[in-house]
Amino acid sequence: MSNDGHETMKQPMTAEWAKQFAQEWTEAWNAHNLDRVMTHYTSEVEFFSPFVSLVLGEPTGRVQGRDTLRAYFAKALIAYPDLRFDLQTVYWGVNSITISYRSVKNLPAAEVMLFDGENRVSIVYAHYAE
Repeated sequence: MSNDGHETMKQPMTAEWAKQFAQEWTEAWNAHNLDRVMTHYTSEVEFFSPFVSLVLGEPTGRVQGRDTLRAYFAKALIAYPDLRFDLQTVYWGVNSITISYRSVKNLPAAEVMLFDGENRVSIVYAHYAE
């Protein structure tokens, strides 16, 4: 575990691994396959997005835990039945990636994802532009 409390990935992050992860993540979303989507996240995941406030009425924009995140994603898929992500760019770092894509209503979006020691997403910050 690192000094900040986050485990490091099993293997060093590579551009190839980050692109493969982003492709699988995008395909799972575009298939609207919630089980497949959820395989990418830890049980204690923290997820921050302005859409959390819109969909759940949660003013902090924060969801914690895989079960709560799953419930949020399920509501989002119902609220946006035509949801489709168009993968744009994948940026990779040490234990994190940023995925930029076109989102709901063709909004530009980017998600910063931090990974744990099992190569699963432990923290997500979702960002949108108009």
